[in-house]
Amino acid sequence: MSASASSELTLTVHVWCQPGPDQVGDFVTTEVTVSPDTSFLEMLDCLNEQRMAGGLEPIAFDHDCREGICGMCSLVINGKPHGPEQETTTCQLHMRTFNDGDTIYVEPFRAKGFPVLRDLVIDRGAFDRIQQAGGYVSVNTGSAPDAHAVPVPKPAAEEAFDAAACIGCGACVAACPNASAMLFVAAKVSQLSLLPQGAPERDARARSMVEAMDAEGFGNCTNHFECAAACPKAIQVTHIARLNREFLRSSLLPRG
Repeated sequence: MSASASSELTLTVHVWCQPGPDQVGDFVTTEVTVSPDTSFLEMLDCLNEQRMAGGLEPIAFDHDCREGICGMCSLVINGKPHGPEQETTTCQLHMRTFNDGDTIYVEPFRAKGFPVLRDLVIDRGAFDRIQQAGGYVSVNTGSAPDAHAVPVPKPAAEEAFDAAACIGCGACVAACPNASAMLFVAAKVSQLSLLPQGAPERDARARSMVEAMDAEGFGNCTNHFECAAACPKAIQVTHIARLNREFLRSSLLPRG
């Protein structure tokens, strides 16, 4: 049973500390007392306040919106990307999920494509480069048409919207035993391949993005489905099947 909202929690937190990308890291241990209503990132804020009060360097970690939208807060908590709650980002995880006296291990995502910069901060620039390889519409579409001017079947629109929910956090990579980025790439390809606006560049998009993914050092998908289980936005592996079809289709066509 998780902690009640009326009592404070005293936790033993082991946090990964690594001074730089080419330096050796290790866990540092801190005891912290917080309210169960505190978010996980607020708990890290409290931990850093304690460290600075004791003359120690704060632990570096990424954050931005703290509303489950930006994907910057990505951490591995007790061995699970984003922590124990399903469909929940780290910033939306509250300490009432844990019990008084619990021990928590916090570390960065581990993957060749996500090198550690410092402590809990990783470089997710690989995702940006994959997106730049083809995850966009560049044709001249003129002024914005009326919303009802381009007919889109409702099932396709809903599936495209589900794929567009991907926030690029990288939990799929961290959860996959092969460090595959297939779910991320599949979501970006599906988002556009299901809509008429993405049709003009459809032939090259999947091929370009998969090639960029391979160049970044991510592994291949071997159907473990850990990616979907860890995804805070519930992106489904059916999008990977679509990516495979799109890639096969594009590989059969001449490059142009």
